[in-house]
Amino acid sequence: MSHFTYKDKYIFYEEIGSGSPLFLLHGNTASSKLFSDVIDLYRKDFKVILIDFLGHGKSDRLNSFPVDFWYDQAMQAAALVRHNNYEKVNVIGTSGGALAALNMALECGDLVNKIVADSFEGEKALDAVAEIIQNARNHSKKIQSTVDFWYYNHGRDWEGIVDNDTDVILKHHKTIGDFFHKDLSLINLPILLTVSLEDEFAEVVDFKSVYKQIQNKIPNSKLHFFKTGYHPAMLSNAKEFSDIAKKFFKE
Repeated sequence: MSHFTYKDKYIFYEEIGSGSPLFLLHGNTASSKLFSDVIDLYRKDFKVILIDFLGHGKSDRLNSFPVDFWYDQAMQAAALVRHNNYEKVNVIGTSGGALAALNMALECGDLVNKIVADSFEGEKALDAVAEIIQNARNHSKKIQSTVDFWYYNHGRDWEGIVDNDTDVILKHHKTIGDFFHKDLSLINLPILLTVSLEDEFAEVVDFKSVYKQIQNKIPNSKLHFFKTGYHPAMLSNAKEFSDIAKKFFKE
C-alpha cells in the first residue's frame, strides 16, 4: 500500500502494470475502486496509477471538502506526479475526475501528455444538476445497490463522505460556479472529450452543444459521442472506450 503526503494528509495511490504512466481519476462519491472492472483493459499498455482523492477510499478523511473541490483534486494528482517524478503522464478523468483532469491541463500542463475528459457537465455548475443531486442523494441512500457501491468504495463511513460531497457540490455552485480558474482556450495539450448521449444527466445537459462549445475553445481537441450507455461512458462502454482512449494516447 503506497501513500504520499499532501497538505499534511496521507493520500493513497497504487501502480498497476508497466509502460508509460496513465492516471485514472475517479468521480464524486467514488474512489479508485471505481476502475476495478476496467483496469485490465489498460494495464498491459500502461503503468496505471490509481489515486484516492483526499477524503475518499483509503486516503485520510476530511471534516469537509475544500469548496474549490475539483481544482484541489487536480493539485493532489499533480503532487503525485511530482512526488514520483513520473515522465509526462496521460490522464483519463471520468465524471468529476474529468474536471480535475482539465484543471491539471490548465494549471500543470508541463506534467501532462494527453487527457481524456469523460462524462462531465461543462465549464460551469448548472442549476439543474445541483438540484438533481440535492434531491436525489437522500433517496439514493435507500437504494441498496447504491449503498453497496459507496460501501465498496469507502467502507463503514461512506455516508459521511457522501454527505460531504453533496455539501461541497452545493457550496461550489453557490459561491464559485466555474469549474476552472482559467479559460479552456489556454489548454495546449491534446484533449479527447467523451460522453454517452444516454447519460442520466442528458435530461438537463445538452451534451452535444456543451461539448462542441468546449471543443471550439480547446485548440487541439476531439469529440466522441457514445450513442448508448449510462454515466459514466468510461464504464458503460468499457471496451470501446478503452480502444478509443488507447488509440488517442498512442497517436
